[in-house]
Amino acid sequence: MREQILAPDVSRRPENARDYEYLVVSVDPTEPLHEARRRLVEHAEYGKWELHRSRIYSGGGRRFWLRRRILRVQRTA
Repeated sequence: MREQILAPDVSRRPENARDYEYLVVSVDPTEPLHEARRRLVEHAEYGKWELHRSRIYSGGGRRFWLRRRILRVQRTA
């Protein structure tokens, strides 16, 4: 049960020129899938993350990339 938080990527992406920050969640092959799904749902529900990419490796390990938009607040006064 490892979670790795990557530094926010501030470079512009070609998709609508929005800035996103990413969270990479790695799941061991021995961890049940329902536990991994529960963790992803918690991140999505409480942290406002969305699933960007997922990959299943040949050994049975899984890795999920979650992203959320960085909100830029502009000063009004």
